[in-house]
Amino acid sequence: MTANSPNSGEDRSSLWKPNRQASRRVEMLVKLIFGAFALVSVATTAGIVLTLIFETIEFFGEVSLLQFLFDPQWTPLFSNQQFGIHVLISATIMTTGIAILVALPLGLMAAIYLSEYASLNTRRFLKPALEILAGIPSVVFGYFALLTVTPVLQTFIPGLQGFNALSAGLVLGISILPLVASLSEDAIYAVPRSLRDGSYALGATKRETIISVILPAALSGIVASLILAISRAIGETMIVTLAAGQNPTPGFNPFVPVATMTAFIVQVSLGDTPATSLAYKTIFAVGMTLFLITLTLNLISFWFVRKFQEKYE
Repeated sequence: MTANSPNSGEDRSSLWKPNRQASRRVEMLVKLIFGAFALVSVATTAGIVLTLIFETIEFFGEVSLLQFLFDPQWTPLFSNQQFGIHVLISATIMTTGIAILVALPLGLMAAIYLSEYASLNTRRFLKPALEILAGIPSVVFGYFALLTVTPVLQTFIPGLQGFNALSAGLVLGISILPLVASLSEDAIYAVPRSLRDGSYALGATKRETIISVILPAALSGIVASLILAISRAIGETMIVTLAAGQNPTPGFNPFVPVATMTAFIVQVSLGDTPATSLAYKTIFAVGMTLFLITLTLNLISFWFVRKFQEKYE
């Protein structure tokens, strides 16, 4: 018989306690890689913001803030330069407002139908079909507004010009409709069934239940989808550039060509403006204004969702 070595017990116990050092190293490496990937978006955002800040500071070194806010015209590409940013802001607000007037009622009604009235098979077909609309390139929407919607509107709106804010806003509303409908439908669908059953038990009709119970319960999600759609409409480029034109017209007349903030950025970025000129620096001032507007909307959305979000056990 062979004698057992004194360490044989330890050897057998080590079989049940494998060395985890390699696993810990791999786990740490994976964490570092994933963390680096997560930091890419943060670094990209920081780089964009810093670029806007530095270039905007250079712009305001040559143009006063009072000029930027209160000049009556926006003509940085002309010999008589004026920098009234409110001209571009008013055009952006007008096209966005028209878009929301289209997208909000249609999107909300579509969301209510999909979540409350449509059968399961109908919902499986209509919701993907609606979301396909979001995959259409914006340049296609732009040409659709210019070549189809505008001629149709001109048949019964006298004085409507070839480039106008009305057709751009209408088609812009169609383009953001899937965003409102899909997110609102998700918010409505998430309302617990017990709330519906309680309303029906009290004798409420389906319409009364939707208006008085379901929509208030899903309000935070609906408002968040609306604000996200507004941000999307404000930042849209190709639709307003192709359909609304690039003429910075003051006021809120939807029947004439206008220039939104994004359309002006496209106009200057085409390559005809020298990179060191004051006219070129205006795109960074406009971009910073656009960034501050969308940031404000996102902060409002975050605050509203946090304040009015319903939590169910």
